[in-house]
Order: sequence, then structure tokens, then C-alpha cells
Amino acid sequence: MTTFDAFARFAHAVPPTPPQPGQAPRPLEERLAYHSQFVTVRTPAIETLARQVRTLMILGRHQQVTARPSLIVTGPATTGKTTALLQVGRTCHLAHTRRAAPGDDSVPVAYVLVPPGATAKTLAGEFARYLGIPITSRMTTAQITTAVCHTYTAAGVKLVLIDEIHRLNPRTSTGAEAADWLKDLTERVPATFVYVGIDVTASAVFTGVRGAQLAGRASLIDCGALPARAGDREPFRELITALEQALDLTAHRPGSLPRLAPYLHERTAGRIGSLARLIRQAAIEAILDSSERITKTLLDSIALDHLAEEHYRPHTPTRHTRPGNR
Repeated sequence: MTTFDAFARFAHAVPPTPPQPGQAPRPLEERLAYHSQFVTVRTPAIETLARQVRTLMILGRHQQVTARPSLIVTGPATTGKTTALLQVGRTCHLAHTRRAAPGDDSVPVAYVLVPPGATAKTLAGEFARYLGIPITSRMTTAQITTAVCHTYTAAGVKLVLIDEIHRLNPRTSTGAEAADWLKDLTERVPATFVYVGIDVTASAVFTGVRGAQLAGRASLIDCGALPARAGDREPFRELITALEQALDLTAHRPGSLPRLAPYLHERTAGRIGSLARLIRQAAIEAILDSSERITKTLLDSIALDHLAEEHYRPHTPTRHTRPGNR
């Protein structure tokens, strides 16, 4: 995904298709593959991000003097941040492709992962790698930066998606240089920047003098866990219903998963990623054991990610009896 060719393949790939009414049952292997990929449900985070990105791209379209307004997407792990980011990037890429004239080879979207322990040079290298800009170990950071800024501008990049931004640590000398480099890039590349990471507002990335320079230009979207209830709505139950409707199981009873909403919310702490994994894994188990339906018993037998399991089944330390206290 971190090269243009890979991102373009992702953007143009045909999304998995849920079973249609009256459709003949699909082969077992096809249904297993379907639940492995599964559908992407339009969550509140995706809707909010899509709307704000569209607005900010229009807002900054003719801005020439300073960096364009940007976005920060934050939240705990497994709450759907990267999924939302990629879906918005895909939408932007496809919209550009539909409007593009024949022969237009511009690049609307760039997607870059911040490498662990990022320095200015390694971060610049990731930006170069996305567009296949040739660099060598002998090149200086300034030389790579010049090549990146020139190529990104010439390619017409309009949206830059930067994932794992929490890996950037401005409190170290190398991390500070990387943060300064990123700020410089936002002023030299005429694009809208979106930063995504785990709880970044509580990290060093957007605090302090350097962090304030980035945060001062950015709006914030918090992709927290979905609440069981929000006013008159039940967003978590709505998400469960959408996921259930996409299942391809021959004996599953419609409505049985939404009835388990309180249990599923407790089980996953309202995290979208954990919920989607649980339901996908349960569907695969149901196909493999020929039951073709998801029950609470089946759900409870599945081990989720460690974060969700620690929330649902907290570890109880073993009590050790001291000698003489028997």
C-alpha cells in the first residue's frame, strides 16, 4: 500500500460483494475468502473524515502563502482509524480517475507510513519510495527533500495521508529533525495533509513548540470506541446490524447478532476493529464446522486481540501462599 502502484491496485480493486437475494449459494472456498476480506461498513468515522477532507481540500485549493489546513485523526488502537483513512483515500483516487482526461498520469493521493524511530532522512525516504523517486545512501536529506517536493508537486498530489504518526518523537534530536522536516514539507507541497495515529493528542507529536506548529493548522477527528447509545440512536447496534446483513451463512438467523449488542459491546469495548474481527472469525468458524450460524457460544469461544481480551477477561494474578501462613 505504501507505493503508488500498490495504492492504485487497492483503490481499483472490486470490493467484496455480499450475497444477493435469490442468489445460488457460493462455493465454500469463495465464502471463506469473502469473510476474510469482508465489506467495509460506512462508520461515523468514515463519514466525518470524508466530509472534512473534502471541505479542507476545497478550502486550501488556492492557498499559496502558507501550508494548507490539515487533519489529525486520533483514537485508541482497533477503532477503525486506518480503515477510515484508506477508504477516504480510495474515494479521492477514484473521483480523480473518473474526471481525468485521457493520458492524465497525475497522482491524486499519497499514503505514507512513518517508520519506527523516524529520522528526517528515513521519513523523506518513505515519501520518495511511494512515487518511486530514485535515491541513494549518499544523498543528503536536503537532496532527497528537493526531489520529493519537486516530484510530488509535478505529479499533482492533492492529498497526503500519513499513518502511524505517533511513531514520531520530537523529544529526541532525530525525532525533532523529522518533525521539522514534515512541517517544511507541508509548506512546500501544495496538498492537504491528514495525520493518523494512536492517541496522538496525548503524545509528544502535537505538543510542545514543534507539535504546536503542526497542531495549530489541524482540525481533530477522534475515532474513539463506538458508544452503545448516543441520544436516541444506538450506533454500536447499527454497526452490528450492517455487519450481520453482509454475512454469507446459510443457517444464520437474522437479528440474532443485534440482540447480542450488550454482550458484543462489553466483549470488544466498542472498538470497531475488534468487533469486525470477531464476527469475521466467527463466520469462518461457522462455515468450517458446518453449523452455518453465529451464536453467543461460538463468539465466546473465539480469542480476540489481546487488548480486547484484557478488557473482557482481565488477568487475575495468582495468589502465592507464603511459607508459615498455611
